[in-house]
Amino acid sequence: MKSEAPPVSVEKVSRLRALTAELRELEAGLREGGGPDKIERQHQQGKLTARERLALLLDPGTYSQEIGLLVAYDEYKGGAPAAGVVTALGRVGGRECVVVANDATVKAGSWWPETIKKILRAQEIAMRSRVPIIYLVDSAGVNLPYQGGVFPGQYGAARIFYYNSIMRRHLRVPQIAAVMGPCVAGGAYLPALSDIIIMVEGTSFMGLGGANLVKGATGQTIDNETLGGACTHTELSGVAHYRVKDDEACLEKIREIVTELPSNPPSPVSVAVSVEAARPLEDLYALLPENHRQPYNAHEVLRCILDAGHLDEFQADYAREMITGHARIRGIQVGVIANSRGLVREPGKPPKFGGIIYTDSAEKAAYFIDLCNRQRTPLVFVQDVSGFMVGAEAEHSGIIRAGARFVEAMATAAVPKIVLTINHASGAGYYAMAGQGFDPDFIFSWPTGRMGVMEGDSAVQALFGTQLERLKREGGEPDENLKDEMARVRADYDQQLDARYAAARGFVDAVIMPEETRDVLTLALRTSLSYAGPHLGQFILPAELF
Repeated sequence: MKSEAPPVSVEKVSRLRALTAELRELEAGLREGGGPDKIERQHQQGKLTARERLALLLDPGTYSQEIGLLVAYDEYKGGAPAAGVVTALGRVGGRECVVVANDATVKAGSWWPETIKKILRAQEIAMRSRVPIIYLVDSAGVNLPYQGGVFPGQYGAARIFYYNSIMRRHLRVPQIAAVMGPCVAGGAYLPALSDIIIMVEGTSFMGLGGANLVKGATGQTIDNETLGGACTHTELSGVAHYRVKDDEACLEKIREIVTELPSNPPSPVSVAVSVEAARPLEDLYALLPENHRQPYNAHEVLRCILDAGHLDEFQADYAREMITGHARIRGIQVGVIANSRGLVREPGKPPKFGGIIYTDSAEKAAYFIDLCNRQRTPLVFVQDVSGFMVGAEAEHSGIIRAGARFVEAMATAAVPKIVLTINHASGAGYYAMAGQGFDPDFIFSWPTGRMGVMEGDSAVQALFGTQLERLKREGGEPDENLKDEMARVRADYDQQLDARYAAARGFVDAVIMPEETRDVLTLALRTSLSYAGPHLGQFILPAELF
């Protein structure tokens, strides 16, 4: 028995398609980096742009996912597209890798506060899944007007070098650094703490201080090439390991080095032959309703994502507002936990509201998570959650304790956890469904995702409810000032709930197009399965160290 849902009308449903079109336009602009003039200047210097380098590095014809493309897009008056660094997940030589590439078309690839955030996130992905990380360095260093947000603090630039060191000494995560432009001051420690350093003749420089700083500090006159160019560091200092003639040769050398790395141990997760989904992903544009408050058939959404649309549903007739079950995505076995929207009717019981977590649905999800954890099955959370149920009946049923069991099971599960937000991600329900604070391996959102404590209407009621009730008792109406203030609050909440707002602040790894969903989830799963050990937190140090 399935949750009630209205019939689908392709003609009337346009919200998801409109938001996706807006996202596509926004991303296209961000991928231009500093714009055509800066791109041309990069070419005149004999260098490729960050994204051109990435395209040559990754295996042709394979899907790659940029992480954090929208970070900082709505800050600095639009002057920091992608925070001046491209961080991506893709395949090099047939294996999943993380790539960090400075975009020198954006303020010479200098580091903004958000640049640090993106590099750290990329390193955390590499550490959690033990996949190689490749740094394509082309940066003038710290963006000095914003040094207060870059240099100090626990998660300032020093954290990058801390992660470098942990990966190198303890985790044995391969780190390959290609210096393809300037690499100055403290930033030089990023390649220095990598396993392999490649430099490009004529265009790369690595040094704790450039020629101008050296002259000012010591009075010594020297050019950058002699001070810290490719020949200097491969012939004289011995800091670098390989010297190549140009960007193309550098990228080919990286591909060669990756193919020389040891193979990953086999994963314990069952992987079968990939089967197409039962419905095309294009159907998702029709399945999601025009209004985010309206119900829809979550089972049909899953049929667009899962192999053959098949879900071996676990406890299908119990707590049906929470869907749990075993499935495959491109052949990879996963445990699916999804919120079912719509009114759920059960014999002899009051109806339940889909998207709300009740005591029995929390218990059901906790048990299923524990089961998947014992079987070492990765978890995919499909979020459309408005929160936990409130009220006397819910409290008396022990929802706090059941919710705690749900959260604990999710937080302590050592298997990979991947999150896809398709609509709401609200309140403590967002936390229980593997919210960002619980370190899921990856967290993605469709353009319809809405992340926040509450909706704008609820916030207006919370802030102005007492005042409105008093006016009602007195037979009055809100004046224009009050109406304007309530409208402002609604608008503020709508802006902050937007998936693009979340992505701009790194709350999700990427906002993805619905038609890319299976590709995105497959790449995330394949990356996660590179490491069979525990996926808990940023990294787990091997037991033999203690």
